[in-house]
Amino acid sequence: MNVVDTSIPEVKIIEPRVFGDARGFFYESFNRRAFQQALGVDIEFVQDNHSKSTLGVLRGLHYQINQPQGKLVRVVSGKVFDVVVDIRRSSPTFGQWTGDILSAENCRQMWVPVGFAHGFVVLADETEFLYKTTDYWAPEHERSIQWDDASLGIDWPVDGLELRLSEKDQQGVAFADAECFP
Repeated sequence: MNVVDTSIPEVKIIEPRVFGDARGFFYESFNRRAFQQALGVDIEFVQDNHSKSTLGVLRGLHYQINQPQGKLVRVVSGKVFDVVVDIRRSSPTFGQWTGDILSAENCRQMWVPVGFAHGFVVLADETEFLYKTTDYWAPEHERSIQWDDASLGIDWPVDGLELRLSEKDQQGVAFADAECFP
């Protein structure tokens, strides 16, 4: 696998080695030993999640203030613009974001460590999104930051899209009011 740095040092893009021929393709989507060697962190995933969304669905920016989750995210069909925001007050990149296109075609994955809010917008007619998490879902600790908070300046590629957000995401708080990590 190839590890690509982002503008936030702890957030990484993972490019697996894809072996393809006329029959299709194969790739190892996660190998704990290779992940540990490449990123220098030993991660234990405890939950896998799978969502299916249609063009224009925007999910995020989500995080859990207690029982925080690290996430390894990828797309198995379709395409998204995936975004993370550093919400660790002690971090030199606090309030900064990074994003990348994840698609079934490019097989890219994003490593989202604990301490980041995460979201994505669907850029294909239909997309299936998978993520492994380092802690269990805890709805009572779930938080949402406004996806379009001007202070974050996220450059979402949404021109011409009819966006669809959940009620929870429509009620996300401003970044200035968000509960953050120390």
